[in-house]
Amino acid sequence: MSRPRIVIVGAGFAGYRAARTLSRIARGKADITLLNPTDYFLYLPLLPQVAAGILEPRRVTVSLSGTLPHVRLVLGEADALDLDAHTVHYTGPEGDAGTLSFDRLILAAGSVNKLLPIPGVAEHAHGFRGLPEALYLRDHVTRQVELAAAADDPESCAARCTFVVVGAGYTGTEVAAQGKLFTDAQVRKHPLRARMRPRWLLLDIAERVLPELGEHLSRTADRVLRQRGVEVRMGTSVKEATHNGVLLTDGEFVDTRTLVWCVGVRPDPLAESLGLPLERGRLLVDPYLQVPGRPELFAAGDGAAVPDLERPGQYTPMTAQHAWRHGKTVAHNVAASLGIGERRPYRHRDMGFVVDLGGVKAAANPLGVPLSGVAAGAVTRGYHLAAMPGNRIRVAADWLLDAVLPRQAVQLGLVRSWSVPLDTASPELVRGPGAAESAKAGTTDKPETDKPETDKPEKAGQAERADRAAKTDQADKTHQAEHSEKAEMTEKSRAVGEPPSKRTEGTPASAGRPDPVQDPDAARHPEPPGPVTRSDLRAAHEPPADAPAVHKPHPGEPAPHSHHPSEGAS
Repeated sequence: MSRPRIVIVGAGFAGYRAARTLSRIARGKADITLLNPTDYFLYLPLLPQVAAGILEPRRVTVSLSGTLPHVRLVLGEADALDLDAHTVHYTGPEGDAGTLSFDRLILAAGSVNKLLPIPGVAEHAHGFRGLPEALYLRDHVTRQVELAAAADDPESCAARCTFVVVGAGYTGTEVAAQGKLFTDAQVRKHPLRARMRPRWLLLDIAERVLPELGEHLSRTADRVLRQRGVEVRMGTSVKEATHNGVLLTDGEFVDTRTLVWCVGVRPDPLAESLGLPLERGRLLVDPYLQVPGRPELFAAGDGAAVPDLERPGQYTPMTAQHAWRHGKTVAHNVAASLGIGERRPYRHRDMGFVVDLGGVKAAANPLGVPLSGVAAGAVTRGYHLAAMPGNRIRVAADWLLDAVLPRQAVQLGLVRSWSVPLDTASPELVRGPGAAESAKAGTTDKPETDKPETDKPEKAGQAERADRAAKTDQADKTHQAEHSEKAEMTEKSRAVGEPPSKRTEGTPASAGRPDPVQDPDAARHPEPPGPVTRSDLRAAHEPPADAPAVHKPHPGEPAPHSHHPSEGAS
């Protein structure tokens, strides 16, 4: 008799905790498969420290295969769910399609950046939900400071030294707090940058910073930000974003080259394709995190509307703490549905909140005890070390090095601006080349609103992912065609004894066609070239058609085929 098959979609806080718990309580009694676009679990609360140069990127990632040895890891993005056939259809990182069969399904796809219908935001702003976005922001801020130092025009220097963060929740507050320290460190003790004054603005339509938390945390964070020099503007947001700056709702135009969008999140659109009842885009479940009428389907994390038994009539908020606890509860209930253990409803008790404000400053209320300053900073870092499922020693070592050594403010050029668009359903992945042109042509996702999504057609999510795949395929074909043309011109030049033509210094590689780079500085200051893809290697090393064969495929060996570059869903 075959063992039951459990498939978990997503390895965020809920999905990772569910997989880890199930591998312990159902080991040898069920086959557990984890479907995720990346091979790591991302500890999101420390992401602002990656953007600020405190932590190296791998410190906030935990290997899935290394920490879940009894769980089968499948790399890919879920495209469609067929509940009647008990199958999950997905697309792998190289464009290959696959199908997973299940007896129990845990949907923990998480959330993505929340968009609002504000002109220019989708084109000029960047989110902060994934590791690629943090790496891009780190490079971008460093580049703006360096360009500002070399600028002869005081107005251009001031614009490049101005950074606007929209959204004063957890993420926005920490990004502004850490970012101000990061830019000040690049200017301080530098004789040629003495005239530079980095300016950070934190905007939100709410009445106070951290509106979802208590008054103590809000006041502490507001005080620290203002003392540090961050301009905190409550009741103000962005009315329009342009190439040269942002127009605020109070009528002021701020010259800037940086707009960080931390307004909030929305549930992953995958749940919309199921045709099941939703609550503001979240899949409705019972207190056992099971979808009513679907005994095989469970949901947890940001994409699940879980009844809050401590506050009747409400649902648990979309926070990492709740998602982490959801994962443990849903794992026990899935196992119970297979005859392993007993079901348990989801109940919680608030243990308090922590907000890292950079340096030794923080705001915290562990077990309801209000703290600020150094004590809050110690509690905050201790909490993160205890909550992380791995890399604790490495994280602590980076904190120690940051305390005694200056930060390394250099551009790595690993992530291009067009590869981390705001309108993506997969912020953990990097979008492939050519996606920006598709976005300008009107093929990007439409901004989500806060209206209930219960009446959306079942094919909405499938159409979105089909459009994503089409854009990826077109980008791959365009990239291969350009590379082949370049290789052919090089061969002709060699035949007549002339060196290949070189591009003029400072001229973009995309001259003669629309520039896909959203960053306004990239046209005059190109970023380093992107990573080499498999198609580049094949085009550079494939022998001529009339060359003698040097390798014969082994019988049964699959024929080579084209691979799509790994990209973010749009």
